[in-house]
Parts: sequence; C-alpha cells; structure tokens
Amino acid sequence: MFRNVSARWFGMVAMALFIAGCAGQTRELVSSRVEQVPANAIAGEHEIFVATTRARADNPKEVFSGARSATVSFARVDMTVPAIHKAGEIERRNNRQNADPSKYFTARDVTTFDSPGNFSKELREDIARRGGRALVFVHGYNTAFDGAVYRLTQIAHDAGYSGTPVLFSWASGGRLVDYVYDNNSATAARDALEQTLRLVAQSSATRIDIIAHSMGNWVTMEALRQLAITNDRDLHGRLGDVILASPDIDVDVFKSQMRRYGKPDKPFFLFLSKDDRALDLSRIIAGNKPRVGGYENAADLAALGVTVVDLSNASASDRLNHTKFADNPVLVRLLGEKLLEDDSLGTREQVGNRLGNLTGGLTQAIGSAAEIVITTPFEVLNVVVAGAR
Repeated sequence: MFRNVSARWFGMVAMALFIAGCAGQTRELVSSRVEQVPANAIAGEHEIFVATTRARADNPKEVFSGARSATVSFARVDMTVPAIHKAGEIERRNNRQNADPSKYFTARDVTTFDSPGNFSKELREDIARRGGRALVFVHGYNTAFDGAVYRLTQIAHDAGYSGTPVLFSWASGGRLVDYVYDNNSATAARDALEQTLRLVAQSSATRIDIIAHSMGNWVTMEALRQLAITNDRDLHGRLGDVILASPDIDVDVFKSQMRRYGKPDKPFFLFLSKDDRALDLSRIIAGNKPRVGGYENAADLAALGVTVVDLSNASASDRLNHTKFADNPVLVRLLGEKLLEDDSLGTREQVGNRLGNLTGGLTQAIGSAAEIVITTPFEVLNVVVAGAR
C-alpha cells in the first residue's frame, strides 16, 4: 500500500514539475520596451483594478512578489489583448521575447495608489461608467502576480464582461514546492479580502460577483464566513453570484464554512471535476482527505444550498484538468453573462429558470460528447451534450 501511494505521489509531482518547467515564462509583467503596433492588432483593452497582500517586488518589472505584506496595496494595470487571441488561451511572452501587443497579453501601464481612498475614488468612477457591476477574481495556488493579472484579463475578455474587473491577489509563492506557504498566505489574507469586498461595495458597486479558483476558494469562503459573522453576509444586498471553481478545500471544512454562512440567497455555483489531478495531489498532501473540487458526492454539497456542476466529462487544455472553468471559451462567456443575471435562488421555480440558462449555455460550451451532471438543492439534472459539429 505504501509503495503504491508513494509511486503515485512521485508520479504526480514529476508530471506537475514537468508541466511547470515547460512554460519558460518570465514573471515580469512590465517590459522596458513595448512594440508599437497598429490599432487593428489589438482585440481589447482592459483596466484591471488590484488589491493585494503581496509585497512590492525587488524587480520593479514584476511589480509585486510572492512575499507577504502586512498591509494591502492597491494598483491598476492597463492590459491589452492581441487580435490573434484564441478564446480560452493566454498568449504570453517568455523571458526571451519583447512585449509585442500584437502577439501577447501586454501590460501597457501600471498605476499604484498610496491610499485606499485614492484607489476607491478611481474604482468608483470606473464602476459608475460600467453600470454598477464589479467582478472580484481570487486566484489559486502556485500563481505569480503576472499570471493572476493575465488570467483575470482573459476571463473578462472572453466573457465579454461589461463590469469592472477587480483582482484580489494574495501572496502565493508561485512555486509548486510552496503549497504550505501558499495555504498560510491565503489564510493570512482573509481579513484583507473581506475589507476589499467592503471597499468595492462602498465604491458604488450595486452588484458584486465573485469567481474564485483552486486555493482562492479557501480565502474566499473564509471572508464570506466572516461577513456572515458580522451579519452582513450579502454586503447589504450587493453580493451577486459566487463561482467556486475547482475548490481546494477540505470537504469537512467547506461544510463548516457553509453551515456558518447559511444557505445562499443568491446562487453559489460550484464547478468540480473528478479527474482534477492537481486536487489529487492536494488531497495526498492533506492526508488523503477529499477536496471539494474533486468530491464525488455532489448531493452532499447541494444540501448546503449550492448548485454543483460536474465537469468530469468535459475536456481541458491543461494536463492537470484544473482550469476547465477558464479554458473553455463558451463556458467562460457563460460565466460572464448567463450566470451573472439578477435572479434570486430560493424556490424550485427560480432554480429552474437559472438552470435553463445554465444548461443551454453548457450545451454550447462542451466541445465533445459529454454528460454534465448538475445537482441542485432540489434535484439532479443530467445534461447530455452532443459533440461539436
């Protein structure tokens, strides 16, 4: 038994290290030289607002490092997406390439703010221009600052999201060997995320949606739990949908968090996949305790008031099957538009209305024959998706 577990452990670690080693990417978000390109070479421009518990990087081109800061820093990154961009992908330069906006996601400018008030003032103006909506994205484990900015830019762009994108970036070390460090960094950031959500609400946002990925779900659920303890679990009615993608949380811990939060008034959509190899590795590290994002008993989770979408049969572009929520272009668009509508989630009829949109979008989203299982607090739906034509 020990020999089999050890072999599986080392095999998974070796594969993860191989995948990471193949990237050849730089952590430099900002380049000393940005190529001048014609306007038609750019597919989109996005202003990414940032609240982070990361320390400033020694290399100014990285902007923020993987080290922790005792205070929250605020910034705005002006990003461009190349016209050659393929939905679901992140075209990024490696450490031997110049910043070319016609080929790569490019940071054109970075503005830092010396106080929460100055950040809130600019955030308020942007939210007002965009109809009062804001999307807070919380990244996962093994994510450097540049990667977090790129991912939110990709989600906002591919989703056609019309609101203000806000990145909450906790101090991930950005290395596979930093799992325990990252988990502690996420825990240390829960107060800062709670404060950031309140800051967004105070900056004229009338609807705040959240997308959390992987270990980012841990800090997100802790912040939501803290809001519930203060009797403000929905940010005075401003909290919209909460998307929990591939949650790297112990199942028993998640149950305790949800019991303290209570059954949601607005939808909590939980995306899981039983073939998520990254969460298999996390489970082994955590003493072979199941992780929510790979949990097999969806009904057990739905009883807490969440809607569980099982993407086990959906294809993924990463070999660890850990980023299905962001890799599939139509699914990302679905997250951006169809899941983020103004509906409550309290009755069977309301659930049915929301799931009508969800299942219709999933039918388009999955590019190969698959069966998507959606488990609600009321019923289980099997959505058979035909293969792409």
